[in-house]
Amino acid sequence: MSEREGLYKLTILQAGELLDRHEVASVDLANACLNRIEKKNKEINAFITVDKEAALESAAAADKRIKSGKRLGVLDGVPLGIKDVLSQKGVRTTAGSRILENYISPFDATVVSVLKKAGAVILGKTNMDEFAMGSSTESSYFGPTKNPWDLERVPGGSSGGSAAAVAADMCLGALGSDTGGSIRQPAAYCGIVGLKPTYGAVSRYGLLAMASSLDQVGPMTKDVADAEIIFSIISGKDSMDSTSSNYEYKKLDGDNLVENLKGKKIGIPKEFFGLGLKDNVRKAVENAINDFKKAGAEIIDISLPHTSYALATYYIIMPAEVSSNLARFDGIRYGLSEEGRNLIDGYLETRAKGFGNEVKRRIMLGTYVLSAGYYDAYYKKAQKVRTLVKADYDRAWEKVDVLLTPVTPSLPFKIGEKTSDPLTMYLEDVMTVPINIAGVPALVMPCGMSNGLPVGLQLIGKSFEENKIFQIAKGYEMLRGKIGGE
Repeated sequence: MSEREGLYKLTILQAGELLDRHEVASVDLANACLNRIEKKNKEINAFITVDKEAALESAAAADKRIKSGKRLGVLDGVPLGIKDVLSQKGVRTTAGSRILENYISPFDATVVSVLKKAGAVILGKTNMDEFAMGSSTESSYFGPTKNPWDLERVPGGSSGGSAAAVAADMCLGALGSDTGGSIRQPAAYCGIVGLKPTYGAVSRYGLLAMASSLDQVGPMTKDVADAEIIFSIISGKDSMDSTSSNYEYKKLDGDNLVENLKGKKIGIPKEFFGLGLKDNVRKAVENAINDFKKAGAEIIDISLPHTSYALATYYIIMPAEVSSNLARFDGIRYGLSEEGRNLIDGYLETRAKGFGNEVKRRIMLGTYVLSAGYYDAYYKKAQKVRTLVKADYDRAWEKVDVLLTPVTPSLPFKIGEKTSDPLTMYLEDVMTVPINIAGVPALVMPCGMSNGLPVGLQLIGKSFEENKIFQIAKGYEMLRGKIGGE
């Protein structure tokens, strides 16, 4: 089979079934995606690095295993993309930054190692906002990624490269990272599925840290079942990450997926339906709520009263952790190195030339809120508010199974529209950052279209209850198929 026959359009589950039946080879799948990348990447700019030779070698090895009846599992032989914030041995790992433009990682991130052990074929590294700082993938040193639905618009960020790659069928699935919405917002903008797992459910070892108490790695896929497949494989305890939890994912039973929506308690937090929500997004999400109701779910209005403080809290905690984490990029140990008259001068020159404006802005903000005289006024107070935000969610689980909210206030905006005003860019995160503050899981999936652009909804669950989110999301996905979607 060839690229013309549409192998790149397959889901992970569909590709796996064809591989199991020996109706397609992994090399065919890899070549189909590589050809698609070659055709589409110049206009979309979803991949920073494509590792064609290694991908085809990996695919050929998978074919040998499959031919001998020793397929490793559902991901064996399946081509995936990896956000360029995850270390991969022997491959350039840039975090979208000039300072790491030529950095070759000497080791694999745990999630990359796990995917390799599962037999996944890694095609390359996807574009992103520099050091995952952004909501549009415009701050990448390697140029902006474009939304496959409209090339004049952003794909969201910071995992915009992974989202665009999946949406444009350049790979069958991808990994992203989510600190304040960086998986979920681009998933919504590109019309795909993205999961921000519970904090601690997936190892962060080998993830270039942005804000260590908020970062999480998760899947970005074409449908819910594929997201569940990747998550079930990458989740679990890792001795290399002290913040990872003893967590074993257990899929919930039930074949009649729409039937599973009956009796489910879906909470609708009123605070998420203000926040500058545009009418076209509101309409699509409210239509989805009505669909849940018709399917027998119980819709419950609730309040998360500290939501209005979450964005301000996030933009104190996150830059503080950025300031600490990015101190390691000093031009001495790895990455770009600029000479100076002395050690400090070289350090300052390297960082001035190596970091982009948004990264510098967040380092300065973080250094300020951690400085003497301001720590208690800002950082300590933000941590106290964080506790209050989390308590809101803890109380919600006493009444509901999941929460349902919009993902973003508006549709994908045009490239360049918000780059001159950082505050308007930060407001794109207003519906996603509370989930990172609380540390709970959330899944984003398509719920409609408006003006030819996708709209997503967000399902938020209790910590380590990703299985319940997946069950409800698969039910809605099947229901949406039956009702025609939009």
